[in-house]
Amino acid sequence: MYGLTAQLRRAAVSVPANIAEGCGRPAGPDRARFFQVALGSASELDYLLELSRDLAFLDTDACAVLLKAVVDIKKMLPPLIRKTASNC
Repeated sequence: MYGLTAQLRRAAVSVPANIAEGCGRPAGPDRARFFQVALGSASELDYLLELSRDLAFLDTDACAVLLKAVVDIKKMLPPLIRKTASNC
């Protein structure tokens, strides 16, 4: 459980950290790459939350709320990546 908790924290911190770092770059492929990494971290977070629920480390209702937030973020990132990558 300790290892899973640590991995969840790293993935959760990685999403906004990569978005912030990407915003510090000029528009174009470099910025888009950071947003893609953020999307990958959000996907990892999605999986880890589901795993935590399946292992009964996380309440089903609490997991549903967290998963909805992650899914919302995952929906926002692809348009941001497309728009950023095309501004070369």
